[in-house]
Amino acid sequence: MPAKSKKNFSGVIAPLITPFGEDGAPDPDRFIKHAQWLMANGCTGLAPFGTTSEANSLGLEERMELLEELVDAGLDPAKLLPGTGMCALTDAITLTQHAVELECGGCLMLPPFYYKGPSEEGLYRYFSEVIEAVGDDRLKVYLYHIPPIAQVGFTLSLIGRLKKAYPDTVVGLKDSSGDWANTKSILEAFPDLEIFPGSEAFLLDGLRAGSAGTISASANVNPAALHSVYQNWQTADADALQGRIGGVRKVFQSLNMIPFIKAIVAHYRNDPGWAKLRPPFVELADADVAKAIKILETEHGFKMDFGKAV
Repeated sequence: MPAKSKKNFSGVIAPLITPFGEDGAPDPDRFIKHAQWLMANGCTGLAPFGTTSEANSLGLEERMELLEELVDAGLDPAKLLPGTGMCALTDAITLTQHAVELECGGCLMLPPFYYKGPSEEGLYRYFSEVIEAVGDDRLKVYLYHIPPIAQVGFTLSLIGRLKKAYPDTVVGLKDSSGDWANTKSILEAFPDLEIFPGSEAFLLDGLRAGSAGTISASANVNPAALHSVYQNWQTADADALQGRIGGVRKVFQSLNMIPFIKAIVAHYRNDPGWAKLRPPFVELADADVAKAIKILETEHGFKMDFGKAV
């Protein structure tokens, strides 16, 4: 099945990692430079304040200020898909309204995830109230399904209710279940939604089944290779290209991915500050990072090139 056309978002989207300065506050200069590098090296969009962004360790003002910094620096807001789903309904409305006012292309929304086992009706009302409160036709909502972490997710029934009630607003979904059967069932049930597997492990299978691309943590460090699969998924080289990114992904997953991705960027940028995390995350042991990077380089030919970095 060919990938769907005329998508609002498609291709390789990175959940943009968030750098922190010595004072522990977000570092907008590093943030902007990494965003610009990603857009110049294979990413077709950015999803700031996703899981890999340490989003739930950031305050509302920090998120809004960083998003404004990206737009002020010249990043096309139509290419930005910020995370705006929060446990508190009012916080979700605030972030979503702000993103719409900045003319972001969409909002990636977690369900309210603190209270476990909410009813479908309760989740439906949450999203309905956000959409109605924002009250703007420009709003495009992408549901964020990540039950391994949030424990609260989206059933096919809930997706269908939201899509039926808000067909021009609820337009996509990121599936980070890690379960291809689940992703496939969503693609089959809703072929007109923009569906993004949350790992490039399913990039080629997804494209063949009609997905829009991938929103993946490792797009922060391997965007060109992921983009090559997206560009060439209908060619004879597709399976080989997919195999290469799959091998690299396995190394990324061998350590805690968020600290490791930041450590990789710190290594290749020769900038130790990039490895800084906000608690409860802590830095990885230097020996573990060095070992994993050596495997990436010697066994997979991996290297980040910042020679043309801004």
